[in-house]
Amino acid sequence: MSIALTGGTVLTSLDPPSLVVADVAIEDGAVTSLGRAPHGANRIDCTGCLIVPGNVNAHMHLYSALSRGMPYRLDPPNDFVQILQRVWWRLDRALDAGSIRASALAGGMDAVLTGTTTLVDHHASPDAVDGSLDVIAQALGDIGLRSVLCYEVTDRDGPERAAAGLEENRRFLKAGWPLARGMVGAHASFTLSDETLGACAEVARDAGVGVHIHVAEDAADQRDAEVRFGSRVVPRLARTGVLNGSALLAHCVHVDAEEIDTIGDAGATVAHNPRSNMNNSVGRAPVGALGDVVALGTDGIGADMFAESATSYWRRREESLDAPVTWPLARLARGAAFAGRAFGQPALGRIEPGAPADLVVLEYPDVTPLDGPNVAGHWLFGMGSHHVRDVMVAGEMVVADRLLTRLDQDEVAAKAREQAERLWRRIDELPAHPFGPGGGS
Repeated sequence: MSIALTGGTVLTSLDPPSLVVADVAIEDGAVTSLGRAPHGANRIDCTGCLIVPGNVNAHMHLYSALSRGMPYRLDPPNDFVQILQRVWWRLDRALDAGSIRASALAGGMDAVLTGTTTLVDHHASPDAVDGSLDVIAQALGDIGLRSVLCYEVTDRDGPERAAAGLEENRRFLKAGWPLARGMVGAHASFTLSDETLGACAEVARDAGVGVHIHVAEDAADQRDAEVRFGSRVVPRLARTGVLNGSALLAHCVHVDAEEIDTIGDAGATVAHNPRSNMNNSVGRAPVGALGDVVALGTDGIGADMFAESATSYWRRREESLDAPVTWPLARLARGAAFAGRAFGQPALGRIEPGAPADLVVLEYPDVTPLDGPNVAGHWLFGMGSHHVRDVMVAGEMVVADRLLTRLDQDEVAAKAREQAERLWRRIDELPAHPFGPGGGS
């Protein structure tokens, strides 16, 4: 039986923003019509609500979900590399199957309850590599979320773990999960030899997917590339076969004009993570110069894409008043287009006949007139994740009346707390990671 969301106003497209008053009919996981609900459809009343495409988080680290409030007893980091050595590269080494699943469930729950329907995740667990992506895919599938997953290949933990990471990506790309797709993950230029980076490109090329990699998040990445490899990061990625139209480049804070042109010519997607960049004090990404290739992610700083999109605009606006109010909506649309290619669903991120039924119902009290031309102003100055009532993924309502439909939220939270306590104890036993730019300590 078909489902019909009736009586609402529908944001059919983010770029350009387009609004219609219509019922949305859904069957077999896809939108079938906009107009009057078909006879006999199971009706869900959306009177007074705004129906929008589900958000896509284009760069996420789900394992960070268990780090909230985590105690920290080492000397405070003085730079970004020390943040990695003293925090994140200790946390990922402490992960096991139980904490991987708990973090995926906790982070996925936060994402879907705030209106995100697809997560593009970048995972690392050096002491629990094999099968780790299956654990994440299963957890997100249990919630009902769509995902694009990869394992972070790096040389920082030695050749055996680099090889294991490559094999985990290769294996997962053949797995065939209904709501999950794969990429090949790579950490960053400064933790990768040419051999390992080239192997990532080869695995991706053989599978017909892209490489998901951190690019020039900190200036240390560029300095290392110039000293060790005689070029900046982006030319190195191009030389090793990583840079192409399927690549996902996270951050790109310290890319120069020539690198920006190279990225644009390749047709790669850049995942901009403004809140994370500010938190790590790595600098401002040149998103204005990067242009239309930019999508948005959280980098594990929460999962709320309404908040991230607003922050991206304020950050862009702080630099220049020429930033159009529609800019963050276009960036969300770019992320949806990227995810749509991964799923072979070019209409993902839109609400139109034939599009996947990934959408969000907002109980948004529009106290001022709402129409197509001004919807971006409402998005930035009025709407938020607190307005999310229902969330649908692939035609299934996975959040109804602000509650998960497949899992018990209190149970997910309780298990996450239990796993977080175990994880924190293991992290306390680990010293700062010795690896740094230049290939060592």
